[in-house]
Amino acid sequence: MVIEKFKKNKFKIVTAAIIFLAIIYIGRNDFFRTNTFEFRNSANIPQGGANSKNDLNQKRENKNLAENPLTGERCENGNQRVIAVMLSSDEEVRPLSGIASADMVFEMPVVDNGATRLMAVFGCILPEEIGSVRSARDDFIPLARGLDAIYSHWGGSHFALDKLKTGIIDNIDALPNPFNAFYRKSGIPAPHNGFTSGEKLLNASEKLGYRMTNEFNGYPHLEAPNTKYQILNTKLIIGYPGEFAVEYKYDNATNSYFRWRGDKKEIDKNNNEQASAKNIVVMYAQAKQIEGQYNDVKIIGQGKAEFYFNGAKTDGVWKKDSEASKLFFLDNSGQEIKFTPGNIWVEIIQPERKAEWVNE
Repeated sequence: MVIEKFKKNKFKIVTAAIIFLAIIYIGRNDFFRTNTFEFRNSANIPQGGANSKNDLNQKRENKNLAENPLTGERCENGNQRVIAVMLSSDEEVRPLSGIASADMVFEMPVVDNGATRLMAVFGCILPEEIGSVRSARDDFIPLARGLDAIYSHWGGSHFALDKLKTGIIDNIDALPNPFNAFYRKSGIPAPHNGFTSGEKLLNASEKLGYRMTNEFNGYPHLEAPNTKYQILNTKLIIGYPGEFAVEYKYDNATNSYFRWRGDKKEIDKNNNEQASAKNIVVMYAQAKQIEGQYNDVKIIGQGKAEFYFNGAKTDGVWKKDSEASKLFFLDNSGQEIKFTPGNIWVEIIQPERKAEWVNE
């Protein structure tokens, strides 16, 4: 009797244990299924509005990231010193690689009222390929210095190289090519076949012993806009000549200005995306031809400027006190312009040319 009773109790205990474990197992699976579903949807579907747990977690996570001094946005590389790269603007090299990933881009003529060149500045995103890389020009160097950037280029005019030899700015030159920072691609005619990458430039900068933390105090920014702008069918025409003519078409759905050149989209070869800007600055600056082949743009001093962001135009001035000083963007009352968060394209044109904001 005792043995039979023990067997019955043992059976009940084992059965209860099995049921208990099954309940835990089912509950555990339900928990992970639920949380996996919420995680996958959090990227695309709001879970409970602006004050939901996912939104709050994202805000906490973003607060732990450093703010990029150029864009006002937070990213993993926010405290890292930015890298400026000289890029070609010639029609035969388009589409450029990496152009849509730049935090700030400067464009200005390198021939009197003629061909332009670009200087793309990278911080938050370091593209897998950047190019076509071109030579340094002396009037781009103060722009890079004013951002505390590491200046990257493929040789340069003797005016630029004479400046760089004095050590006025940390730079990476493709001619000596330190630590294989640059490479040439086959199938592309020189001088347009020079390329690099964010990783290569970062590696070379570190091995050259350059300071890697940012010391630029940045540009002020507005709070991210919450409204949809109802401005439709507008575009900004930058008066560069011929194949270098630029247009930006404003898209109110994304609050962005999409870039076109020669009636064609400015595409980034890395990802096939159209380059766009959240902010556009038009700087009017005097220029003079030197030695019959180089342009010298006067970017020390001050002049008229126009600012385009959030679908609107603001008039003001630009100001740069010295080669090393910050390039300031001011409204007509002398206050610094507050940009909308995001990248900035700076278009430097000679005063006799125009920038027009028109309806299509």
